[in-house]
Amino acid sequence: MRSRWSDAEAAAAVAHYAKAGVNEDLALRVYTARLLGGDPALVLHGGGNTSVKTRMADGIGEDHAVLCVKGSGWDMATIEPAGHPAVKLETVKRLRGLAALSDEEMVNQVRLALLDSTAPNPSVETLLHAFLPHTFVDHTHANAVLSLVDQPDSADIAREVWGNEMAFVPYIMPGFELAKAAAEAYDAASDVKGLILDKHGIFTFAATARESYERMVAMVSRAEDRIGRARRKVVAVRALPDPVAAVAAIAPILRGAVAIDLGGGAWRRMIAHHRTSGAIRAYVDGAAADDYARRGVVTPDHIIRTKNRPLLVPPPPSGILGGWADAVRGAVAAFQAAYSGYYAQNAADSAHSPTMLDPMPRVILVPGVGLFGLGADARAAAIAADIAETTILTVTDAEAVGRYTCLPESELFRMEYWSLEQAKLAKAATQPLHGQVAAITGGAGTIGAATARLFAARGAEVAVLDIDGAKAAGVAEGIGGTARGVPCDVTDPVSVAAAFRQVVETFAGLDILVSNAGAAWQGPIGEVDDATLRRSFEVNFFGHQNVAKAAVAIMLAQGTGGALLFNASKQAVNPGPNFGAYGLPKAATLFLSRQYAVDYGAAGIRSNAVNADRVRSGILDEATIATRAAARGVSETDYMAGNLLRREVTAADVAQAFLHQALALKTTASVTTVDGGNIAAAPR
Repeated sequence: MRSRWSDAEAAAAVAHYAKAGVNEDLALRVYTARLLGGDPALVLHGGGNTSVKTRMADGIGEDHAVLCVKGSGWDMATIEPAGHPAVKLETVKRLRGLAALSDEEMVNQVRLALLDSTAPNPSVETLLHAFLPHTFVDHTHANAVLSLVDQPDSADIAREVWGNEMAFVPYIMPGFELAKAAAEAYDAASDVKGLILDKHGIFTFAATARESYERMVAMVSRAEDRIGRARRKVVAVRALPDPVAAVAAIAPILRGAVAIDLGGGAWRRMIAHHRTSGAIRAYVDGAAADDYARRGVVTPDHIIRTKNRPLLVPPPPSGILGGWADAVRGAVAAFQAAYSGYYAQNAADSAHSPTMLDPMPRVILVPGVGLFGLGADARAAAIAADIAETTILTVTDAEAVGRYTCLPESELFRMEYWSLEQAKLAKAATQPLHGQVAAITGGAGTIGAATARLFAARGAEVAVLDIDGAKAAGVAEGIGGTARGVPCDVTDPVSVAAAFRQVVETFAGLDILVSNAGAAWQGPIGEVDDATLRRSFEVNFFGHQNVAKAAVAIMLAQGTGGALLFNASKQAVNPGPNFGAYGLPKAATLFLSRQYAVDYGAAGIRSNAVNADRVRSGILDEATIATRAAARGVSETDYMAGNLLRREVTAADVAQAFLHQALALKTTASVTTVDGGNIAAAPR
């Protein structure tokens, strides 16, 4: 590991933050925190913490010695000065004199010491930072350090690697007791450059930001050197089918197996994120993976994201996967039972009465394929995958130099069911489509884009499909987050297959299809040439059939139902003059939606249609509006508001109808009109 400190970059950070009134100490704190947070071998997703002791004025101008320490919810890779809330240093230092302090009261006391009452909660390790005398304190969960301290003889290894330069602190759960133990370890050897926390991580400290940061680099480098010198071959590979199944074939099966049936057609679904590499494959393909992969997390913090153990399933053979799917469901059931037993055994000894978390895994290891991180949304799934990959690297190194050994389950249960984490769960709120994957065809158009934006805002992971891949990507970029633009020509089965494969490879499944792509042709039906009519049927009927067929295959593999939502148009039931080439295939599509409802209702797949009328879009552009108004002998304004309510219908209105259908768990074979009231188009 090498230092990434740059005098020029440090000076630039100081100058940049000075414009916002941030002092040099805090500016350098942010700079080196980002250096640490930007290295995944040191810190992942909110892990680790950093602090600086400096002076600041409060809101009424009084000057205080303060500790600026990383706040809850901030990621060190992108942290800003606001991510290091300031607490009055002398106030929190006095807490060391207490004999005991509960976690809840510790949080309360630290919040009472904040200079700004609106700041985020400071790190749970705030007191550890405060009780050390150094100006700058850095804490990471460095992989190499964990590989050495996750050993049965960790104290001996620590002495060998770091000698008297680092003090060793036996494992204590983060909080007041750990802060006091760390301070006592420092007091007993006040010339040390840092602390090694057993089964937890590493602290370094110094008078300057650069020295504290570079001490971290140096001490982690020693761990890396120790691993490199002692490395030995570890993993023998198990026999695998040749070939193994593709990710797109197995991901929906895995995702369906870990969904929780809430009854009445409702499911608690998760998103899965696939990850593979040479190192991952060597680990998951190992003949002894059932042993080393199930020993537990490499640092207790990870259990919040990944649970203590992954689920290991058999390697999937290419071809028919029915037997493999049964084996997966059996493995999930066994995992649930084991987790419920773990909870029952440890909850009985808990000081409080924790609410049991869902018993589903957060990491799945698939020999021959790689790993899948699971989470309530795509971001959480990717974080679980990141942590799982880090675990693999850490455990592989630990096994290479000794025997990977983590904390006993009783200690890990305390972290997983920590009262502070339980309090966060009680406050958590979710959107109605959270955990669901939606694909919208014609997603770059006016109605498609409005629907994609609304579904994403309601918590869905969104794939924007459009024949114009660049425009689809633009809509997805505008939505932000994990939205994905995918090129898809709905009239081409090969293009459809490729698009849906990409959706599954990205999110591991599909729950909602909004089949919206379409195009319009005009003219008296007796004068429309066959080629034009066939082309319209390809887009406005077979396009819907192509994507619905692909979506249903995924939904059946998941076994958790789903929703097919078709944009059928008012033309399906109330044909307008000179619009038959468009209305005829739309009428067939309305029947198609009902046929899917009949054929797949028993599988929990709902199929509904929206009949919208006169929505400004790619189909109904300004020229078409003028033509249609002329065909009906009215003004363009009267044409667009030609309904009972005298109101123009917008793309957002259509999107709301699709959302309603997506949430209507006991409605299928239905048609929702979005036309302001057109009695001639009312289904009879």
